Amino acid sequence: MGMDFHSDANKYSYASRQADGDWGQAIRRIVDPAGKRVVDVGCGGGIYARAWAGLGAAQVTGVDFSAEMVAAARERTGQAAGVRFAQGTAQRTGLPDGCADVVFQRALVHHLPELSPAFTEARRLLRPGGVLIVQDRTLEDACLPGSPGHVRGYFFEVFPALRAFEAGRRPDDAAVRAAMQACGFEAADSFQLWELRRRYADFAALAEDLRGRTGRSILHELDDVQLQTLIDGIGRALGNASPIQERDRWTLWHARRPG
Repeated sequence: MGMDFHSDANKYSYASRQADGDWGQAIRRIVDPAGKRVVDVGCGGGIYARAWAGLGAAQVTGVDFSAEMVAAARERTGQAAGVRFAQGTAQRTGLPDGCADVVFQRALVHHLPELSPAFTEARRLLRPGGVLIVQDRTLEDACLPGSPGHVRGYFFEVFPALRAFEAGRRPDDAAVRAAMQACGFEAADSFQLWELRRRYADFAALAEDLRGRTGRSILHELDDVQLQTLIDGIGRALGNASPIQERDRWTLWHARRPG
């Protein structure tokens, strides 16, 4: 199975949320976004491109390999000043040298067969002194136990085989930092963030979101019957909990281009 990022059926899967304030605070630990030129690689439907603009970035360029995602990003963003979108890959964005103060790659690297080509492209895009920020989940992040605040953890409790799938694609903390350094970055470091994904009034609202596989590519590894089994299992685990505040733990890596 797997998610088809080029399908019209998945066009809005990564377009409908708003980034939470916790995320903005974490970004400010790394860089002051005010007045910066940002390239958001793997931008999906533009959620974080819009968030960077909201933090004060002067110019944000979102790049995604899916024409459908780019179309959704443009539609949802409208005529927001300083925000534009283009189709391109993480390895070949098509943007000019030194056009960015910040290159941001969120939920991208676990989809890549290797890190170096995307990091080399990021270095090319950055001005000297510019910053690469990578936000993704390690296996440890993704597979923390399930709870009302960490719904994703239930995925692996109900379907343990999904853990093996995650193990094959999730980046290792030290490996990401080493790849950054090998591609010419310096001062590579990382920290963890519990980011609020979404608030749900009740389990029915969460179940609807899960049934649509919204923003969760891993759920495309399950067929419809298996997905309903997962939803039922999560429902039993959560009981009457409401409201539900779903959070995910992420690792944020950052490094600087020398200069």
